[in-house]
Amino acid sequence: MAEFTTVATLDELPPGERIVVELGRHWVAIFNVAGAYYAVEDVCTHDDGPLAAGDLNGCVIECPRHGATFDITSGKALTAPAIVDVPTYAVRVDGNNIQIAPR
Repeated sequence: MAEFTTVATLDELPPGERIVVELGRHWVAIFNVAGAYYAVEDVCTHDDGPLAAGDLNGCVIECPRHGATFDITSGKALTAPAIVDVPTYAVRVDGNNIQIAPR
């Protein structure tokens, strides 16, 4: 079973916002989409660009470098030039804390 780590509080991540945190040797982007929380590795699988810097439309993030898109709910690469899915993290809320764990 994966171990969850507290990375933020609910106040730090209001609806429509995102934060980037370091978990071990990885940077993880955490999104609040209308009260639902999703976390993906903050690295485009096409060229290692920072995904969190891109535009979010619903649950689809667009890499700001070359326009590859990913579904933040599943990590699935949706459009070229990315063809490899981005790793995702399990997210849970424990009281006022947002916690993530590797899948």
